[in-house]
Amino acid sequence: MTSQKEGNGSSPSDAKSNGHADTEAATGGGDDDNSLDAILVRIGQFGRYQIINYVLLCVPMLFNAFFSISYVFTASTVVHRCNVPQCDNSTSVYDENWLNFTIPYKNSAIDACHRYAVNETEAPDPFLGYCAKDYFTTESETCGHDFKFRDEEKTISTEFGIYCEDEWKLSMVGTINNVGQFVGIPLGGFFADRFGRRTMLAVAGSLSALMGVIRSLSSSYSMFMVFEFLDMAVGSTLFPTAFLLAIELVGPKRRVAAATIITIFYALGEAFLGFLASQVQHWRWLLRVLYVPAVLQILFLWILPESVRWLLSQGAEEKAADVLRRAARINKRALPEEQVEELLASNRQKLSQANESQYPIMRAVRFFSLRIANCCLCWFTHTLIALGLSLNSVNLGGNKYTNFMLNGFIQIPGLLLPLVIMDRVGRRYSLCVSMLLCAICMGASAGVPEDNYAGSLILFLIGKLAITCSFQILYFFTSEIFPTNVRNSLLSLCSMVGRIGSMLAPQTPLLAKYYIYAPQILFATFALISGFLTLAFPETADKVLPTTMEEARDLNLAKRRDQGVEGQERGEEVAPKVSQ
Repeated sequence: MTSQKEGNGSSPSDAKSNGHADTEAATGGGDDDNSLDAILVRIGQFGRYQIINYVLLCVPMLFNAFFSISYVFTASTVVHRCNVPQCDNSTSVYDENWLNFTIPYKNSAIDACHRYAVNETEAPDPFLGYCAKDYFTTESETCGHDFKFRDEEKTISTEFGIYCEDEWKLSMVGTINNVGQFVGIPLGGFFADRFGRRTMLAVAGSLSALMGVIRSLSSSYSMFMVFEFLDMAVGSTLFPTAFLLAIELVGPKRRVAAATIITIFYALGEAFLGFLASQVQHWRWLLRVLYVPAVLQILFLWILPESVRWLLSQGAEEKAADVLRRAARINKRALPEEQVEELLASNRQKLSQANESQYPIMRAVRFFSLRIANCCLCWFTHTLIALGLSLNSVNLGGNKYTNFMLNGFIQIPGLLLPLVIMDRVGRRYSLCVSMLLCAICMGASAGVPEDNYAGSLILFLIGKLAITCSFQILYFFTSEIFPTNVRNSLLSLCSMVGRIGSMLAPQTPLLAKYYIYAPQILFATFALISGFLTLAFPETADKVLPTTMEEARDLNLAKRRDQGVEGQERGEEVAPKVSQ
């Protein structure tokens, strides 16, 4: 979900969740792209060529949303109650008028796993037979796998008999999914650096689709889990790779907007997943609907251009130049050959000086130990809450499919809001207020009665919007509080530690079995603590980005952009105005 430095093998670790990518590239902060950015301005910053490729690259973002969170429906619990042999028959339904004396209630709902024991010594009622109140005791008993279901929905729970005390196996699917992402994202970054962005996108996307189709044929829980892991191990790189390819041929003034818009397609993918799941309520067919079309991503090998920056890093100068010439031709712009030659000459010089300086990463860890620890906690909190809210949305009450679709749609304003507030309020206060708003909503939801569905939903959606907004701010903010030569490494470190939160998030619905509001209280606690701790970060809005460790340490004393024009003229990086 984070930054991937071009051509050096360091790789993004996801988030959203999920997975976002190169923040520095998105903001135009790289100091090695001046010649290429000048060409992009000349050939059109977001012309027809970029639009065509951008639209194509939104497709993997949708598929990545399907792949990374489909387990919400394929491995969900199903609403059920114990079968009562004395009363149930082939025509009885989930809700019957005799349930009040045959099945106990738990948290104001029918107990899914227990029924009242019968009194064997009691004679049957002459009219009602054994389905009479006097025939049942107040002592409860388990009912094994003898259930009556409310809906027609089929998940691995019904397929493999995973109920009651075994429901932890369903939550474990989400954890294994995120472990697969934890393994797959750095591996995907390595292979993308080695074999190319386009190649990785096409191969990983089609392989992930194949894993999903095989998973739909699973004959056991173990087989399902193996292919859930393999799916994410090969497919989790879709988000960061598509993200990079989409923004790197967009001009610097359009890059932040392009980075924001493409992340919106991930949110739309989540919402569309909720719709598809409502129409296809059998887990095997749902997986096929989601994954079979994704096999066509192999066609990207022939219809997408390779990354220009990757081609240059590999010394494939003519191929890189051909991509730029084709872009200029489709955009109907002139591209002077001398400007192309200047880019290639500059690239040759960089490659000849490729005896890379050693990044003082260990010194930076010691130098910024408290800042890094705070940053890791902030990433952990965001991944825990952002994913945890998505997973708990289906437990709100009402229609779970509608809840999940709303969970996807509410992320869109959350992704756009930072463009409005980050420059006006500042990174630090925007981040803090967004997290505290989420904490307030989560804490308040614990005081809403269980039958107040509207109140719970409103607080949930505001909380989800707030954490989405703060997560988007965090991507920018984290890339601006560390010095240039360790920025990508420390950003990756923070986000990789943060992924522990996404591994734990699938377990949070289990807390509701002990106390119905336990997940909300957990989210509120972390958001409150981490929200206040963000005030310990330095403010970076409108300031020159730090080059040295000393500059990063003294960010609170740094000049604002309007006081630092001379620094810009010397080529110093500046925290971008995201509202551009």
